[in-house]
Amino acid sequence: MSAEIQRRLPPWFKVRFPGGDNYVKLKRLVRQEKLHTICEEARCPNMGECWEYGTATFLILGDVCTRACAYCAVTSGRPHGLDLGEPERVAGAVHTLGLRHAVVTSVNRDDLPDGGAAVFASTIRRIRSRAPGCAVEVLIPDFAGSREALRTVVDAAPDVLNHNIESVARLFPRVRPKGSYQRSVELLAQVKEWEPEMVTKSGIILGMGETKDEVLETMFDVREAGCDVLTIGQYLKPSPKHIAIDRFYHPDEFAELKRQGLAMGFRHVESGPLVRSSYHAHEHVATPPGERERTLVG
Repeated sequence: MSAEIQRRLPPWFKVRFPGGDNYVKLKRLVRQEKLHTICEEARCPNMGECWEYGTATFLILGDVCTRACAYCAVTSGRPHGLDLGEPERVAGAVHTLGLRHAVVTSVNRDDLPDGGAAVFASTIRRIRSRAPGCAVEVLIPDFAGSREALRTVVDAAPDVLNHNIESVARLFPRVRPKGSYQRSVELLAQVKEWEPEMVTKSGIILGMGETKDEVLETMFDVREAGCDVLTIGQYLKPSPKHIAIDRFYHPDEFAELKRQGLAMGFRHVESGPLVRSSYHAHEHVATPPGERERTLVG
């Protein structure tokens, strides 16, 4: 695909320009509390819509990642130190915003013995303390395969545990050179083995050279690991140094993948060009009949 084609996005990629009262309020709060959001660090195309709606995905453990995945815009390098006050500030922001479902993710911190698992657990518990009615969703890294680190997060009992597979097995070494396809699948399976009732979630981004059969195989692998919720979106190249866009998927193709995912047994599939892990997160987990009403945002 030529650079010219990559610059000319299809018409279905129109997004809301950032602005509005809620956007300004949330941006001010993030700056005031010295917090990071994956919305900004990953240059999410939905930031204007989500922030105006009053939602954001908090990024903990700093804003420098120890890995350099071929699709990701987050700064990579050597992180400095650990901010142990971060969980309390995130919890305070959740309380101030009045959220009833908070989404928390992180950079990879392979420099830490537990990969940052203890900070995840602390953040979950602080949110529960400051905002008792708030459900907590975490989007975690693979912790370099550490079962002990994963157990630390699971024991903090998040309402939703998300770990994105991101790409197909063949492309994984190029797309996520410090990760492992099998490790990611096994992480999702391990969570279900420990806590069968915990909602698990994963995501795939398309347009990096995968085939349709490979996408379906990845969906099957994730579902076989017991994953409940799946997100599927279009890859957008964040800079010239990142992996090229192989092609743009049409909305009809995303709709077909959603149909096939539901047929595989996923309880919810969010599939579309602009879909990201926490886009419309309030629609990803249905409230069972008879439970209290929850507004899920993230």
